[in-house]
Amino acid sequence: MTAVADDPTTTSSITTSPGTPPLDVAALLDARVPGRPLAQPFYTSPEIFELDLAAVFGRSWIFVANEAEIREPGDFVTVEIGAWSVIVVRDDDEQVRAWHNVCRHRGARVLTDRVGSVGNIVCGYHKWTYGTDGALLHAGQQPRDFDRSCLGLKPVHVRSVAGLIHICLADEPPADFEDVATRLEPYLLPHRLSQAKVAATEDIVENGNWKLVMENNRECYHCDGHPELSCSLFPTYGYDEADVPPLLRPAFDRYLAADADLQRVCGELGLPFARLEELDERPSGFRAQREPLDGAGESFTPDGRAVCRKRLGDLPEARLGRLSMHHQPNTWLHVLSDHAVTFTALPLSADRTLVRTTWLVHEDAVEGEDYDLDALTDTWRQTNLQDATFVARAQLGVSSPAYEPGPYTLSEYQVEKFCTWYLDRLREQVAR
Repeated sequence: MTAVADDPTTTSSITTSPGTPPLDVAALLDARVPGRPLAQPFYTSPEIFELDLAAVFGRSWIFVANEAEIREPGDFVTVEIGAWSVIVVRDDDEQVRAWHNVCRHRGARVLTDRVGSVGNIVCGYHKWTYGTDGALLHAGQQPRDFDRSCLGLKPVHVRSVAGLIHICLADEPPADFEDVATRLEPYLLPHRLSQAKVAATEDIVENGNWKLVMENNRECYHCDGHPELSCSLFPTYGYDEADVPPLLRPAFDRYLAADADLQRVCGELGLPFARLEELDERPSGFRAQREPLDGAGESFTPDGRAVCRKRLGDLPEARLGRLSMHHQPNTWLHVLSDHAVTFTALPLSADRTLVRTTWLVHEDAVEGEDYDLDALTDTWRQTNLQDATFVARAQLGVSSPAYEPGPYTLSEYQVEKFCTWYLDRLREQVAR
């Protein structure tokens, strides 16, 4: 289901006034002050939004779905990225494939459902029929010398990273993604996400620019605004040891003890533990780390106990904290012993972003027996709505003539890394 965040701070669509001169994007890039948020046009300008689609979403590896969503041959999902529509399908050989959702006859949209299952891919306009391998199988009323072989669906680069499906719309995708995947897969593979099943999916439209959505995710400075989530996170989350206030020192000592215990358990199970980020000095756009959870330390629940009785990957230990991971420009996820939650953010307009949340459980877990769906999803359903409110308020604020970028706090260093990564992509595009 798709919902628009029910918040009084919703924004209307932004339009450019007739006669407005084009933005000098290069000057905006040069004027950016490190350690502070972006200038107003980066969040409000339809012109920069179109540049984002070309420079970022048109050239990066984008997380779009889980293999669990297309478990059987013929299962598909469609994803919309700006004007692009892409079919992600499991073919008859059980390989994950991706195709532009454009008929090779007269360009009609081929599949209109977001998810489904097909034997063949049939365009509803003139019934041109394609195999799940993209090949054109049938096109009626053609001459005898008609050559179907050159009219298959146009391919899109696709790569599954331990069950997380990424696509790249560029003719030549970034070469460093293989290095990123090689580093991330050891963290993910023990949880067997490719063999999991989807317990629930929820779409929410946030009334804010996609970068505000991502910046909000890249820091926990605001996490006291998430009552459900703060039950699982230690109250000292985001503090460096030297900066912990005296009143929070007992909680920080509890965190250190839990962290040491988690490192011990991970060592016994052979699970990677250390924080992983950066391929080189330039922000590489990914991060992974296992961290302890408060309470029982098993899951995102009020008491920290697991909400699903079957563990992902059949791991013998429930107290595994959370494996948190993000990859620029549009995804973050959390993997726990009993379930995983993946998030993908897709830009809709300069001030609207679709956030899709998917909950994964063990492939044999049965709703009502092994887990309660409301208990499984409550923490992040509530957290998503709270984040949507924060993002909408931020969009209203950055749209004001009074907006001036203020300084980041120490705990917002990942926001700075995101902005640096993003601006590098725009500089590359402007220099083309």
